[in-house]
Amino acid sequence: MNRPRARRAGLTVLSALLAGGLLTAAAPSAAAGPAKYTHAAAAQQLRNAGITWTSSGACSNRNNSRCTSFDQINKTTISGVIAFKGASRCAVTITGGTETGHAPGTYSHWNGYKVDVKLTSCVDRYVTTKFRYVGPRPGDHAKQYRSPAGNIYAHEGSHWDITYYNGGS
Repeated sequence: MNRPRARRAGLTVLSALLAGGLLTAAAPSAAAGPAKYTHAAAAQQLRNAGITWTSSGACSNRNNSRCTSFDQINKTTISGVIAFKGASRCAVTITGGTETGHAPGTYSHWNGYKVDVKLTSCVDRYVTTKFRYVGPRPGDHAKQYRSPAGNIYAHEGSHWDITYYNGGS
């Protein structure tokens, strides 16, 4: 059977299955949340990019605030951290992920949008010279910088609290 005829035959079969209710066409849900990683999958992506992490409890249990967990982290958050490392050429160490103990909210650590990154002169210099200062954050007055991708880097004194709304740096 030639390709065009095979393709038409395949489409005919699919149409019949759809019409008969034996197959359903799934459209993405408007309410679907962002794609997530398990801790192991996110850790592998970070490891491959040369990004390290530390945990005061030497653990990765999401329900323990002394751990650093990537369980249920957004894939765009991981791609954002990787993009930041690539653009800045800085050593990047994550000190906080999706573990309990952070402030709540839609764009929170728990919901997979944030990571905390260790302060270094390289990271500090890159954020403060390449990103636009947008003023203090309401509540704690942390200095905030917006990347060209729209992500927010907030200097919380002991680390950078980064909110990744999308995968750019």
